[in-house]
Amino acid sequence: INQKRRQSTLMSAVVLLALAPCAVASSNALSARGLSALPRATVRMGLSDGRQSGAAARREVLQSAGGLAIAATLQGALPEAALAAAAMNKASSAGSAVNKDADSLLRLGLPINCKEVRELAKELEEAKGNSAKALWSKAANNVKNAKSILSGKRKAILAKVAQGSGDKANVLLDSASADVDVLEAAVSEGKLEKAVEAEGAAVAKVGEVQELMVGAFPYDVPEEYKGLPRLLGRATVRMELKRGPKSEESKFQIDGELKDRITVTLLLDGYNAPITAGNFLDLVNKGFYNGMEIQRSDGFVVQTGDPRGVDQEKPDAPVGYVENGKIRNVPLEVFPAGAKSPIYGATFDEEGYGGAASTLPFQAYGALGMAREEYEADSASSQWFWLLFDSDLTPAGKNLLDGRYSCFGYTIDNAESLRAVKVGDVIVSAKVMTGGDKLVTS
Repeated sequence: INQKRRQSTLMSAVVLLALAPCAVASSNALSARGLSALPRATVRMGLSDGRQSGAAARREVLQSAGGLAIAATLQGALPEAALAAAAMNKASSAGSAVNKDADSLLRLGLPINCKEVRELAKELEEAKGNSAKALWSKAANNVKNAKSILSGKRKAILAKVAQGSGDKANVLLDSASADVDVLEAAVSEGKLEKAVEAEGAAVAKVGEVQELMVGAFPYDVPEEYKGLPRLLGRATVRMELKRGPKSEESKFQIDGELKDRITVTLLLDGYNAPITAGNFLDLVNKGFYNGMEIQRSDGFVVQTGDPRGVDQEKPDAPVGYVENGKIRNVPLEVFPAGAKSPIYGATFDEEGYGGAASTLPFQAYGALGMAREEYEADSASSQWFWLLFDSDLTPAGKNLLDGRYSCFGYTIDNAESLRAVKVGDVIVSAKVMTGGDKLVTS
């Protein structure tokens, strides 16, 4: 046990060292040498069959929902999103329970101030977590509390919705109530798959109501960065990948099936990282990533965005996106819980937020991060990574990435397929699906 703990601590530290030297060849080589000398995490494969037994469904839900019972603090002077972020990062008594659900983290990251809707989402998420553990009496209590909020606190929830969106919010709450009735029946019958489906439908509609509470963009981006693209809200990008021309395998193996291509959906969060998300969305719009190879895949991250290619086979190419004759750099952009806006050009530690939670934490599989040089906070340009999050390697309350690298969103669909991506695989296309109208480029 002690050996496993030492290995986990060592691997957690390596994640930080491994991500920093993304844009400098010599640093990349140093990072590679350091990693090769250390034990790697075991890559877990998904279920081999799309049909799930009760036990198989329970394992899957437990993997994705570990830590959903977060008991978010809902009172005090700090903004709700900041308090929720602090709660979701808090280590449990077990030391490793952490909210790994991207959709939940995105709801918690919304800049809203409504404790009633936060309570509603929390009860639904806990119902899912308790159902996964077959704690049906606790799940039933969660459902009872959710129904009480929907019936007794609806007016308080609707009062927080932006002007003109009340009718839509009311319809969504009606539909969520119907889903909760289905959830109640599933819990009483001990039917896990039915409960998970109903909870997912209900909490998704609650999330839509929460989004309707966001009015005008909540803060001003510093004047010095207004020449950079900014995403004033959220957007989604669909990305398709295929095996590279030099790959020894012609297809991806996903959950026991062979597939020619992988498609993932990324949600970019401009509320918490407007410049980083805006820069990425702008490059997607320009087709910058189309045809680009994956340049790193080591069990910790899947990384791309370097025009020099794999192993810098194009040494004369720039190390980022060139605009008006020079590389366009974006600042380090990190948002500590309790702050009113992101910090720019400095880490949490440098600004006195050491150990603070992040409003958009690196704690979901497929979290999106911006790569930069190790000692240059504002050196990011086009290189980015998917974090292959593992709570055993990054224990709750000990995340070494938050506050040091910009997290600008999550993979919200098909994230588990990233396990199969290898160096040399190709991004066939990256397309903006929603939110393109929220991108400001001037």
